[in-house]
Amino acid sequence: MQVDLELARHTPDHESVITLGVFDGVHLGHQALIRRTIAEAKARGLLSAVVVMHPHPRTVLSPGSSVLLITSLEERMRLIQRLGVDMVVPLTFTYEVSQLTAREFMTLLRRHLKMAGLIAGPDFALGKGREGTSPVLTALGAELGYEMTVIEPYRAQAQPISSTAVRQALAQGKVDEVTQLLGRRYVTRGTVRDGDKRGQWLGYPTANIAPESGMALPGDGIYATRAAVASHLYPSATYVGTRPTFDGKDRLVEVFLLDYEGDLYGQELAVEWVEMVREDRKFDSPDALKEQMALDIAQARGVLNRA
Repeated sequence: MQVDLELARHTPDHESVITLGVFDGVHLGHQALIRRTIAEAKARGLLSAVVVMHPHPRTVLSPGSSVLLITSLEERMRLIQRLGVDMVVPLTFTYEVSQLTAREFMTLLRRHLKMAGLIAGPDFALGKGREGTSPVLTALGAELGYEMTVIEPYRAQAQPISSTAVRQALAQGKVDEVTQLLGRRYVTRGTVRDGDKRGQWLGYPTANIAPESGMALPGDGIYATRAAVASHLYPSATYVGTRPTFDGKDRLVEVFLLDYEGDLYGQELAVEWVEMVREDRKFDSPDALKEQMALDIAQARGVLNRA
């Protein structure tokens, strides 16, 4: 069984306290859950473990559907490790995994990860048909030898934080709100590719980046950003959109580094989204767009000087 093989690669020497989920975004709610797992493990002298499921279960259970990810699996694992957990265990979510009963899944976690504790939120459920609700998992724990702990969801301004809320805020261009939900600024990574040089023709040479497929992007518009190039962070203004002034069709991400000179082609940029400057719109002429771009860049610089 594939799940047996994956979990067996991470068998620890000691018992562990576990939390598991997709953890897309590793937002403040996820962080609270993971920190509670770490604290519980330390209090009991056990290891802490986070099981990260991928791809998103919705894409497996509803073939043909798609979910724009906030963070890649690699970034999720990196962010979780930074919180101080002892083990991060990636688990491929397949149809086979979705058909496991709650008992079968818990038995696998007991066998391979030596699970002695399970930490989850109140709406957590797993197993075929989501049969493994908190009461069911608690009862199974008494039988299989682990303790189930349910914690209240982390809230921001009285609202529970979710990956869906992060995606919605991103789509609306509310990157400052996304910062509050994540506890850090949202970052888009991509390699600089060759473009049509239109930005250079307008007087603002931009780096056209190709983000990883399937990743969420902010809504169309101009943003005050910071861009990391080879570990150096530069103030920047970033455009997301289809360039309606030129009747474009493909959605692009174009980054203008404010204080940088040099060739960026082929390099990886990490764009940190700070604040939206304005929404995208079509201009009557390229000259009108060029005038607006000067205002946008001045506004972006002002935002970054205050941020």
